[in-house]
Amino acid sequence: MTGMTTPCQKRQITGNAGLNDAAWQLSRRGWHVMPTIRNAKGSDRFITNEGETAFFGVQSRALSKRDAVSLHMDLSELRSDWWIITTFANPDAPVCYILRVDELRAHASQNKNGGKWWLEPKAYDRDEFRDAWHRLGKAD
Repeated sequence: MTGMTTPCQKRQITGNAGLNDAAWQLSRRGWHVMPTIRNAKGSDRFITNEGETAFFGVQSRALSKRDAVSLHMDLSELRSDWWIITTFANPDAPVCYILRVDELRAHASQNKNGGKWWLEPKAYDRDEFRDAWHRLGKAD
């Protein structure tokens, strides 16, 4: 092994860091966090409360810096109820933004040529979304 990390490996590490940070944040707030099949379409995690009276899907996106979030070609394909965007996922102080899927759709912008949809930093980096774990409701 050469000790060199490829760009693809760096993205995978960043993705794992963000996904695991989100799971840790949810777990410490009393949610049961269940993984889905790796690279499945849709949610990365499902969460439920102790009584299983609340249950929803969570999509995690992790970034190494404050940057645009790549979405889909068609916003109707977004399936998860909640999206957690983690910026600065690799350092010791990641920042998470918690958005409902309808908010994500409302703030998304499309490439000028009508291609892929994106969520620009100014759309998610807002006080109302920043570390707003309370938006998910109480787990108990």
